[in-house]
Amino acid sequence: MTARTKAAPQGQDRIPKPSQGWYRDPVTGVKLRRVTTILDQGCSKAPLVFWSANFTAQTAIDNLPQLIASSRTRQEREETYDWLRKAHIRRKDERADVGTAVHRLIEAHVLGTPIPADLLNDEELAPYVDNFLAFVRDWEIEFEASEMVVGNYEDGYAGTLDYLYRSRLIALLLKVPVQTLFEGDTKTGGELDVKGVYAEAALQMAAYRRAKVCWLRDGTQLPMPAVHSTGIVLHLRPEGYRLIPVECGDEVFAAFQHIQKVAEWTSGLAKTVLGRALQLPAVQVAA
Repeated sequence: MTARTKAAPQGQDRIPKPSQGWYRDPVTGVKLRRVTTILDQGCSKAPLVFWSANFTAQTAIDNLPQLIASSRTRQEREETYDWLRKAHIRRKDERADVGTAVHRLIEAHVLGTPIPADLLNDEELAPYVDNFLAFVRDWEIEFEASEMVVGNYEDGYAGTLDYLYRSRLIALLLKVPVQTLFEGDTKTGGELDVKGVYAEAALQMAAYRRAKVCWLRDGTQLPMPAVHSTGIVLHLRPEGYRLIPVECGDEVFAAFQHIQKVAEWTSGLAKTVLGRALQLPAVQVAA
């Protein structure tokens, strides 16, 4: 092997990893669009727009004295304006941090590995752990996979599903065989009595369900196992949890494919269709 020849990826290095909206297959070099990026670019965000406006308004009401005091000078007004307009971004980032930490805790539990040291004694996360363990115990959950990368080369996308599992009680409620494999997803936003699970979850889970291949932890690529057309979202909150069944069958997958086309428009052709404003020619054209 020459100095310029790269060794073939081995073990976990064979698993595609997300980067800038893509998953790149390190073995073939093929790039697959990230499912969450497709949804960000092609799916309506109307609920998020209203949430952002409401949260900004509530932040302003809660900080009226500060807002009034900051109106005295131009610099203070500009600083306060900048702080206020980014209120929803800070809140979203905070929730994203919690969601990421919870997923790491769940992954450690499913795989039977030690809980990451930076999360071990986090009092804010303790209720999430307790409620997740209650979910596992209450519904007799038997996990098959966690944080598993899946891909569809034909449709050009990939993503990382939260987990696959079997549950005797869920199977009983849905009137399917006990050994039925379910796709699970965890959401930590909102409140238990307020929306925290949105229809977009169905699109994401449908895309994962219709993946063609998946990668095991050792880097082995296998065909995607058959998963039931009803996915289960675990809405996990400090005050408790609830299970939301989500339809993610063929009709929902067809909707995802449509959204994928919209995302291609948004990220590609839409950026090229507008030309520069026309200017009158310097010399008038004869009629």
